Formats: sequence, structure tokens, C-alpha cells
Amino acid sequence: MAHGTHDYDIDPRNEHIVIRINDDLLPREQATVSVFDSGFMLGDGVWEGIRVHDGKLAFLDDHLRRLFEGAAGIDMDIGKTHDELATMLRETVEANEMADADGVHIRLMVTRGVKSTPYQDPRFTITPPTIVIIPEYKTARPETATQGIRLYTVSTRRGRPDVQDPKWNSHSKLNCISACIQATKAGADEGLMLDPQGFVATCNSTHFFIVRHPDGPDGAPEVWTSTGDYCMPGITRRNVLRLCEQHGVTWREKNFTVTECYGATEAFVTGTFAGIAPVTEIDGRTIGSGERGPMVEQLQRWYIEMLETL
Repeated sequence: MAHGTHDYDIDPRNEHIVIRINDDLLPREQATVSVFDSGFMLGDGVWEGIRVHDGKLAFLDDHLRRLFEGAAGIDMDIGKTHDELATMLRETVEANEMADADGVHIRLMVTRGVKSTPYQDPRFTITPPTIVIIPEYKTARPETATQGIRLYTVSTRRGRPDVQDPKWNSHSKLNCISACIQATKAGADEGLMLDPQGFVATCNSTHFFIVRHPDGPDGAPEVWTSTGDYCMPGITRRNVLRLCEQHGVTWREKNFTVTECYGATEAFVTGTFAGIAPVTEIDGRTIGSGERGPMVEQLQRWYIEMLETL
């Protein structure tokens, strides 16, 4: 059964994790929030997924900047500074004896807080924001990095910022969930989402790239991704572009069509959880050789080296 880049093996250690809710560290079975919480009731909040690599919180500053920018976008005062949130994250990791661990994934969630009654108006919020930190032993399956995933172009579009800003990493994910469902029903792993003009935007849970040879099969490869206008500002996405820049690989943020994806020599997706994963099929069409290509393999090596230098 397909699960995309977020497929993982269940780790029994996660039954005994300690979860942070505001100032409290609680056993998993006791970690609950109110049914009046804005996140549960309305999807009113922002979140980040953060990896622990060799005991370090990978790209933490980038994640916190994105979190605070999203909070500002929805006019939510988190009530903590960057440093205070970083301390809370590290304390939670230490409480779980994960300080020297690898293969740990953290979900940091901040909601607007508890409401006095079920209603959307933020003025009915009666508590400070709810901060939840869930650390788990959780890694992508190794075959995801080599065998790749299949995509299906869904009818659900990434919307304009005057509808709901696609750059918010908000708790309101029904747009992406709808895309995920459609892709799953089609037998694919993830949904490839278009922008309002019909150009490729992103996937429902990852960012999307293709590799093309504009000057012919013997010419230099170029790495293409969307303009970024209709997708979340991905941290792994940005790091891939940095790696291309550092190593002399031509990269472009541009409009391109699904047809241009079908003709790509390689395709791949990026995300915090699985890093870089090849795409071998889109809408039933084999991409390139149907196997992980040389550019994807090289980018994966460079990305691991980047993590090692944190």
C-alpha cells in the first residue's frame, strides 16, 4: 500500500515518549488538549516538522523563522521568543533521552489557544497559545530514497494568497488532504498540485523538481522547480537550490507544465522528513529511466554532506 515519502516503520520506543504541552512534560497517554482548543476546533495555528540529526536540531533557525512568519500572517502572538522555543525543543529532546540520537522527527505545533465557546473569532480565545512538541523515533524507509515514488496530477489546486496564503504552514490542511486522497484513490503515492494558471506548483506534502536537458540529451542538465508563488517556503527545497548553486548546477524557479514533467529525464521531491526522494512515475508515465537518476543521487550525497556539517 502506497504511503509516499512519509512512510516509516513503527518504532515501539514511541509508546513511551514524553510530550510537551506548554510548560508540562507528559507521558504520551496523558498528553491531551482541550476540545475547545483553537487547533482542534478550527485548525487555527501553525506548525513545523524538525529533524534531529546526530543530536542536532537540523536547520532550526530556518524552521523557527518560518513558524514566526506564519504566526505573524495569522496575527497570532506565540508568546515566546525564538530562543525560548529552541530551549523548549531541546528540553523535550533531553527529557526523552534523545540528545545523542539520530532518526528523530519532531512536530512542533502552536495553536491560538483555548476558546470560551466554539466560534472562529480570535477574540473568543481565553488562554495563551497552546504549544505542543512531539518527538518520535521516526525515519523514512530506505527504499524511498532509491526506488522513489509515483505522483498523480490532482484536480485540487494550490490557491491564491487572497484566498488562503499557500505560504502559511498552517494547521488548516484540507486543501492538501483532498489532494492526497485523490492521489491515493488513483493508486499513486502523492498528489502533484497545479497553481491557478495550470502550471506545476508543488505536491501535497513535499516540494517538486524536475531535471531537463534544454540543449539536448548530451547538454548540461538543469534543475527546475516552481516559481514558489503557490507553495510553502520549503527549507529542504531552498537547501537543494543552494547545493545546485554551490556545485555549479544550473537551477531555475519557473513556470512549467505537466507535459514538461513527462519529458523530464529525472524528477524528485524534497521535504524535512525524507530529504530528497526520486519520482519514477507521473500519471502513469515513466519518468526518465524509471529509476533514480544521476542528478538525484548526486543531490542526495550533497545533502547528506550538508547535514554532516551542521
